[in-house]
Amino acid sequence: MKQVTAIIKPFKLDEVREALAEVGVSGLTVTEVKGFGRQKGHTELYRGAEYVVDFLPKIRVEVVLPDELVEQAIEAVVKASRTGKIGDGKIFVTPVEQAIRIRTGEADDEAL
Repeated sequence: MKQVTAIIKPFKLDEVREALAEVGVSGLTVTEVKGFGRQKGHTELYRGAEYVVDFLPKIRVEVVLPDELVEQAIEAVVKASRTGKIGDGKIFVTPVEQAIRIRTGEADDEAL
């Protein structure tokens, strides 16, 4: 099993969710986060004063998948979230040792 974590632009969430559903992902976790990468934030004008916004709003999408679905999920996220502009985000893939469904006690792939 692997955990796929994608940091994406907020307006791309629905497209990413739909793309993941199409490849067979049945559940995901979404968190509103803030951060910056190479773009280093940006400046905005508010009531005549310019100020720097260091942390930009992003969405963190997390899914835990059987190994055979990981590549399809990555391709789906990339295709759905890419705008071609700076700040499109990142995807991280990490191994998951164990998963347990609390309600039934099912473990690993059956828990997903």
